[in-house]
Amino acid sequence: MSEPNNQSSKSPHILNTSANLLGFCFVVLTSSKITKMSEASYIDEGATLAIVSFMSSCLLSFLAIRNKSQQRSNRLEKLADVLFLCGLIVLFLTTILIAFNVI
Repeated sequence: MSEPNNQSSKSPHILNTSANLLGFCFVVLTSSKITKMSEASYIDEGATLAIVSFMSSCLLSFLAIRNKSQQRSNRLEKLADVLFLCGLIVLFLTTILIAFNVI
């Protein structure tokens, strides 16, 4: 007998963490607009790309939780997981570039 979708899935964790990091990216994007930094265009691009990745991950993980089909739910969860990782990588690279004053 199979377990329900959200008993052993990662989707709730992906949704929660993606939403938190999405908020962080919005703070970074807003603060770069307020301070009028000269490097803001690179920071804006990185934050915007991370926002798109995290928002997509949030949507897909939510759909995975709500989906009745276990197979479709697993596919949505895997895609949400990949997009979450992409967002993390973009956020990491942007942070490293800022930390070492590359941009």
